Amino acid sequence: MAAGSGGSGGSGGGPGPGPGGGGGPGGSGAGPGSGGELHPRTGRLVSLSACGRTARRQQPGQEFNHGLVLSREPLRDGRVFTVRIDRKVNSWSGSIEIGVTALDPSVLDFPSSATGLKGGSWVVSGCSVLRDGRSVLEEYGQDLDQLGEGDRVGVERTVAGELRLWVNGRDCGVAATGLPARVWAVVDLYGKCTQITVLPPEPGFSPPAPIPTPPLEPSAPPEDSTLTEQATSGDEDFASMELSEVVGNAILSAYNGGLLNVNLSSPPAGEGLGSGGAATSPILTSNDALLFHEKCGTLIKLSNNNKTAERRRPLDEFNNGVVMTNRPLRDNEMFEIRIDKLVDKWSGSIEIGVTTHNPNNLEYPATMTNLQSGTIMMSGCGILTNGKGTRREYCEFSLDELQEGDHIGLTRKSNSALHFFINGIDQGVATPLTPPVVYGVVDLYGMAVKVTIVHNNNHSDRLRRNNAILRALSPEGALRRATPATQAEPERLLFHPNCGQKAAITHEGRTALRPQYGPCATDDFNHGVVLSSRALRDGEVFQVRIDKMVDKWAGSIEIGVTTHNPAYLQLPSTMTNLRSGTWMMTGNGVMHNGTTILDEYGHNLDRLKAGDTVGVVRREDGTLHFFVNGMTQGPAAWNVPPGVYAVVDLYGQAAQATIVDDVEVPPAPEPLSEGNNQVSPSSPSSGAGGSDLRFHQLHGSNAVITNGGRTALRHNCRSEFNDAIVISNRALRDGELFEIVIQKMVDRWSGSIEAGVTAIRPEDLEFPNTMTDIDYDTWMLSGTAIMQDGNTMRNNYGCDLDALGTGARIGMMRTAKGDLHYFINGQDQGAACSGLPPGKEVYAVVDLYGQCVQVSITNATGPMDNSLATSNTATEKSFPLHSPAAGVAHRFHSTCGKNVALEEDGTRAVRAVGYAHGLVFSTKELKTEEVFEVKVEELDEKWAGSLRLGLTTLAPGEMGPGAGGGPGLPPSLPELRTKTTWMVSSCEVRRDGQLQRMNYGRSLERLGVGSRVGIRRGADDTMHILVDGEDMGPAATGIAKNVWAVLDLYGPVRSVSVVSSTRLEEPEGTQPPSPSSDTGSEAEEDDDGEEHSLRGQSQVAMMSTSLEFLENHGKNILLSNGNRTATRVASYNQGIVVINQPLVPQLLVQVRIDFLNRQWTSSLVLGVITCPPERLNFPASACALKRAAWLLRGRGIFHNGLKICEKFGPNLDTCPEGTILGLRLDSSGGLHLHVNGMDQGVAVSDVPQPCHALVDLYGQCEQVTIVSPELGAASGKSAGTQGDMEKADMVDGIKESVCWGPLPAASPLKSCEYHALCSRFQELLLLPEDYFMPPPKRSLCYCESCRKLRGDEAHRRRGEPPREYALPFGWCRFNLRVNPRLEAGTMTKKWHMAYHGSNVAAIRRVLDRGELGAGTASILSCRPLKGKPGVGFEEPGENCAPPREEQPPSVLLSPSLQYAGAETLASKVQFRDPKSQRTHQAQVAFQVCVRPGSYTPGPPSATLREPPDPHFSPAELEWVTKEKGATLLYALLVRVE
Repeated sequence: MAAGSGGSGGSGGGPGPGPGGGGGPGGSGAGPGSGGELHPRTGRLVSLSACGRTARRQQPGQEFNHGLVLSREPLRDGRVFTVRIDRKVNSWSGSIEIGVTALDPSVLDFPSSATGLKGGSWVVSGCSVLRDGRSVLEEYGQDLDQLGEGDRVGVERTVAGELRLWVNGRDCGVAATGLPARVWAVVDLYGKCTQITVLPPEPGFSPPAPIPTPPLEPSAPPEDSTLTEQATSGDEDFASMELSEVVGNAILSAYNGGLLNVNLSSPPAGEGLGSGGAATSPILTSNDALLFHEKCGTLIKLSNNNKTAERRRPLDEFNNGVVMTNRPLRDNEMFEIRIDKLVDKWSGSIEIGVTTHNPNNLEYPATMTNLQSGTIMMSGCGILTNGKGTRREYCEFSLDELQEGDHIGLTRKSNSALHFFINGIDQGVATPLTPPVVYGVVDLYGMAVKVTIVHNNNHSDRLRRNNAILRALSPEGALRRATPATQAEPERLLFHPNCGQKAAITHEGRTALRPQYGPCATDDFNHGVVLSSRALRDGEVFQVRIDKMVDKWAGSIEIGVTTHNPAYLQLPSTMTNLRSGTWMMTGNGVMHNGTTILDEYGHNLDRLKAGDTVGVVRREDGTLHFFVNGMTQGPAAWNVPPGVYAVVDLYGQAAQATIVDDVEVPPAPEPLSEGNNQVSPSSPSSGAGGSDLRFHQLHGSNAVITNGGRTALRHNCRSEFNDAIVISNRALRDGELFEIVIQKMVDRWSGSIEAGVTAIRPEDLEFPNTMTDIDYDTWMLSGTAIMQDGNTMRNNYGCDLDALGTGARIGMMRTAKGDLHYFINGQDQGAACSGLPPGKEVYAVVDLYGQCVQVSITNATGPMDNSLATSNTATEKSFPLHSPAAGVAHRFHSTCGKNVALEEDGTRAVRAVGYAHGLVFSTKELKTEEVFEVKVEELDEKWAGSLRLGLTTLAPGEMGPGAGGGPGLPPSLPELRTKTTWMVSSCEVRRDGQLQRMNYGRSLERLGVGSRVGIRRGADDTMHILVDGEDMGPAATGIAKNVWAVLDLYGPVRSVSVVSSTRLEEPEGTQPPSPSSDTGSEAEEDDDGEEHSLRGQSQVAMMSTSLEFLENHGKNILLSNGNRTATRVASYNQGIVVINQPLVPQLLVQVRIDFLNRQWTSSLVLGVITCPPERLNFPASACALKRAAWLLRGRGIFHNGLKICEKFGPNLDTCPEGTILGLRLDSSGGLHLHVNGMDQGVAVSDVPQPCHALVDLYGQCEQVTIVSPELGAASGKSAGTQGDMEKADMVDGIKESVCWGPLPAASPLKSCEYHALCSRFQELLLLPEDYFMPPPKRSLCYCESCRKLRGDEAHRRRGEPPREYALPFGWCRFNLRVNPRLEAGTMTKKWHMAYHGSNVAAIRRVLDRGELGAGTASILSCRPLKGKPGVGFEEPGENCAPPREEQPPSVLLSPSLQYAGAETLASKVQFRDPKSQRTHQAQVAFQVCVRPGSYTPGPPSATLREPPDPHFSPAELEWVTKEKGATLLYALLVRVE
């Protein structure tokens, strides 16, 4: 029976049925079930010996993985599957890995390494145990990486289902539990380990199973004979292997061990071989491992056995996060960490280095760069020694730009040199002399929150380092040699099997997908990178079709090329994280090595749907082109090297893509193509027209030239602000314009772009830090200053470069007379300076300084009009003065639709072809009451529609110069929404394309040849249309001040000519007054604010019910309910959503808070943005928006990330569920906040339009829904409420918040028990209702819960001069009605606020009198007339004599209710609550307004049981007044105990 079994085993392992039985290689001990043989199916680089018991990895000097082997049969319980390490090389990190798997090797798709096995696999790697690729146990047993040749290692499955590791016959204990009954042994010949041999099975920890055990075969002779046979039969293979080892080790020795971080030596002779080696071989114990020291910064929390450090309160604190190693570093020992978590709030990030200070004796500083002795730190991309910079530019990487998952390491070499490593790549010598005893130190500063020490037993670390070694050995040669010569390069393009962690390749390499598509489609949005299986040939198109998409994520497919071979690349989570040799199209931008080089390029990939195709091709001239649905998007990059691999990133929504065959290369586009594919002049891909001007290849050290010399950018823009000077490639000719467009800016620095000319040739220029440092032959514009040779020669020039933003264009030109002119957005700013050497060549020079990061040459660059070249005055590109009408004629602007030709000196416009692309503009802004009028000259009756005309705030020069050269213009006027535009089409009035009015005037469709149509902006901010001289009346209101006339030659109207002229300026005194929405003094606005509010509220309408959230949103957002509900599904941030339609004046857009998660702090943020949200890459939180953003957060108002107002309205962080929040623009551009339908006032004035409402589902807020309130919710009810808002609620322009809640019908006041109790007491006083304000302004509760809900602060200031008073915390306020006749004259913001303690008996008397002192006329509206109680006001008769003068009594007041409400001043009274029948004590007081100067402050006169309010000075705690009319009753206050 045993012999039969042995024969079968021999048959399986050998080439045929040959010798089995007792004497063959498959003898009695290696039969089925014994586990003595390896399975014939292996990793692709493994070759097995004839007996199937020895495995070796081919090409060990060039490859480190694909060495996976499994046992032929499943393991028997209690038997140890043991292998011997026969051969190791020193070229790599890592070594043998061993374990078990439940996967059947006969059907297994072998991964590149054992840690890639899933579906029930346990692998011991180094001294970690991994299950399905994830670490489940660290610091286990003996480090397998330290084993040498001859050492033995084995695995056993016990009867109890445990996994045990055996090393040299010693049991290392339980590594895992719960193993399935059927598992195979796994051995990975990884890294250093290149050959192993299976030894006869041995008894394990568990008793053997009760089945016959065949006798063990002799191990040594058969193995020796087998190896001898193998060496004889394959001498060439082994010879080549040894040669590659020698070459590899020789190259590595040149690097001085810089890329290796483990002990590369084998055990000493006689110690590492055989079974005895186990007792003497060095073992790296856990106590010897590098960990973080227990003593650390005050905010640091250690975990994971002191291998992980995390900074507490990362959103509140940015420092005090220093950690150090638990012991000094050894020579050549790698100290490496992984960045686990970053936050977006702070600037600056992680810092790492070494220090001589012992952590036990060190008093940790707030940041390690404060330590001024014995410390070397890498910060940003520089080196700091003892807190001072010693090397500004140590490496090309900046630590501030690293992402989560990136690795940073350092090592002190035996020659005392300190090296830093980023993602396994040696950055070179940081300092040549490092003290012999140093500790590793990490500063979790700024953005860095959490890091983990990475040991060399981590598989992903080894993979990083081995990839780094491959790159170091030979970026091309080693990679090319790694492909086996026997495999012919496939002709057909396929996906490479090495793909991202969450990607899979199917359909024979033609389809790539994220496997979680389907039941787990929303699990992840990245790790979907796939590459082509071979390099692309020149002109070969790689095109894929999008098969499937998911709706959860933002972003979509990305495509590009890379120089990295996929077989050796460690794939990042997303390809744009790769910092070398990579070009990617993402969205509608192009990135090179993770940096954006084109912002506006081609079709937006995020808008593609399933079935669309995207492609890429590298042409023979080195240009890179992308394709969308077969249409070329133009050149995206230049000088791309040959032999690049195609890359597809299945990111975000993209879930599956398939390669499309038989794609022909479309012809290269013409430089200026017709049609929709024309690129904006601000886009560098449009080239520079016909000009050969480019940026010179010589430039500052921080500058990068891309895009064929058309684009310049400053890298490391957040850590470097200068050294980025670029210069033109040749001298400028006289009259030649050199124009650039600003494409990218950052908010980190002060100052911005500087531009000018220099007579210094680029080859002779030693580029300084900034160009203003040059002291000869240089003229620069910096801010508003003209500088020559570094000295300011003129200030307040006509433009300010520091004020320009993204999209602005700057041009420079030298005239023939030697004058230097600057052009801003195409407008000549006049001569900046004169006297430039006429016979000397000058070069254009640009300094990418401070905030300016990236510029590109526009297609306006080139020779200009001769008149400009010789003129010494500020002119613009216009036409000679010739007019068909008397006076100075109107003209059309040179920027116009692409189908328009301008004739007759710009007074006639003709649409050459088609029916659209016919926009024309007035040259200048229209003055008030100025008419711009045209006559219809030609009709084309085959088209329908009509002429369209209107007014726009868009300056025509912003859209691109040159007739027909405005590729940024839309095809028709309704689509012109870049800036606010009012238009009339047929008889409809529209604003930004949205219908505002129908049946206006005469239909423009009835115009004929000879008809005249004009447009006028009235003095009352209205737009009027004139047809044949007849005014059709106001078409729109609220027109902005600075507007241009715009016409759309659409449909039948083919040509028009200008028949109007500019109006001569009248003397200022003769012009009629112009009503304006912003006239009047501040005091007038304050006095009439409530009246305006009342009128304005009646005009508030609700936004259309078609509102929904945009598909472009934060990464953690899931939209539902027809995109009207937004839910944050993970974390606490990445939750920004934007309303799809821009805000329209007087239209209210509202959202309801549906769900709050109380485990977080803070809550939603509300606001507006004025940049187009469709293309915006949203940050983690709205407060990180640095441009064109106005936000309401908590009680503060923020503009571009900076707080501009401390206290506004209610605290949004305390909004309960069900609260409805709204935003509204008034007619003057003021942004209002509405809470449950109540207007909280103007938060921001003069908001630019168009703007979109934004909501950030931050912190507690996890779900909001757009709501459509009932009809009248914003007009009647809330209008009345707001109209009743009294002046005393205004404190320095900030309204006191009204206690608010989920809905007006369910106000917290009604649910507040204390408020209800005080209200019942107030009702018991039987005071007339007419004394008090009607609901909901009747009362306000200041109990602990209500005031915290509103976020009230304890003290406020009021009056002139301002004076502090305390809010009535602990009391309930009942607001009194004030006589409106006396309100404007008496009760103003200029009065101070104070309190007066009273008693129940005196309340009615005081209210009847109307003031605290003696008075005659009541200022309250509550005194009833005889016969008509509660109606009207009592006024003295005309002839009534005044009452006799009386000496008024003294009135005691205090700014503190803690003093005024003391029991000695406000006596207590007992009452029985009619609801609960419980007895309580109550106090009453008055809140009054006091006229400044009418009282005398002094120390307290009353005897107090408790100390007075410490916030106020004792000398000013009591105010005394005797003057009549000095006080005004504001509210009755009640406190119940």
